Amino acid sequence: MEETTLEVDGMSCDGCEANVIETLEALEGVSSATADHEAGEVSVAHDEATVDETTLAGAIEDAGYEPAV
Repeated sequence: MEETTLEVDGMSCDGCEANVIETLEALEGVSSATADHEAGEVSVAHDEATVDETTLAGAIEDAGYEPAV
């Protein structure tokens, strides 16, 4: 299991955090995610063979937020 932390722009509240977490945890290979809108980042525990940083960033973007990769 690998832990990846990404900076995310556009999260402004707890609802944003919940949206990003739900989106990431729906991906195959992601075991958990935590988000902090005040720090502007998300941490994801994932199987590096199944999901990579680019896939995580794409999911965040699809959810309406801007990942810094």
